[in-house]
Order: sequence, then C-alpha cells, then structure tokens
Amino acid sequence: MARCGYGRELELTGMYSARLLDYFEHPRNPGEVPNPDAAVEVENPACGDILRLTIKVESGRIAEIRFRAKGCVPAMACGSALTELVKGRTLAEARELRRQELVQAVESLPEASSHAPQLALDALRALLKAIKT
Repeated sequence: MARCGYGRELELTGMYSARLLDYFEHPRNPGEVPNPDAAVEVENPACGDILRLTIKVESGRIAEIRFRAKGCVPAMACGSALTELVKGRTLAEARELRRQELVQAVESLPEASSHAPQLALDALRALLKAIKT
C-alpha cells in the first residue's frame, strides 16, 4: 500500500524541476516583514493566484523582503525565489530583474505555469512603486 501523499509526490516530481520543488517545499523568506516600508498584494485574475510582498529598505537596498502566496506550486516557488534574487540589491537593480532570471532560479517551468513568474514580477514592480522611504 502506498503511503499517504506518495502518488502526489510522484506527480509533482514529474511535472516540476527539483529546484522549483525545493523553493515550494522549503520556502525562503515566507511571512510578513514587521513594520514594512511597503506592502502589496497582487492577484492573477485568470487563475486566482495571489502574491503578497512586504519590504524593508535601508540605505537604498532591500534589507528584507518576505512573501505570502496562495495558488499553484509554481506561483509559490516563484514568490520564494524572487525574494532571494532581490534581497540585498539596490532598488534600481531590483527593477531590472527579468523573467528569464526568475525562471532560471527555479530551473524551469511547464508552459501551463508561465503565469507564475509574471505574477511575481508584477508584484515586485507594484511593491517598488509603493515604497515610501
């Protein structure tokens, strides 16, 4: 008899890269930044995925950034990867983050999940516009 969840584990492993699954199963920077300089929540109206980002900026650099996501595995993984990619960057450097860099961070995405990095980038752009330092 298969242990609980075993079939689901095989299904996810076949669909997603090991790195994407690692970001999903072991999220980096989850939660909320206390007393953030900005917070945004962006929803993909087509699928309903939601990504919330909070940020703390010090001396023009992203000192802390956290995420909360509700949605598919790739959306959660991209939110997690995004925080790692931009933490420590200047605001100008964070604005230069491109989709391909985010996709490379999670190794690859199925075609049906192409919305996930876009949601993360849309949330980042909204967050950077909302910063009041």
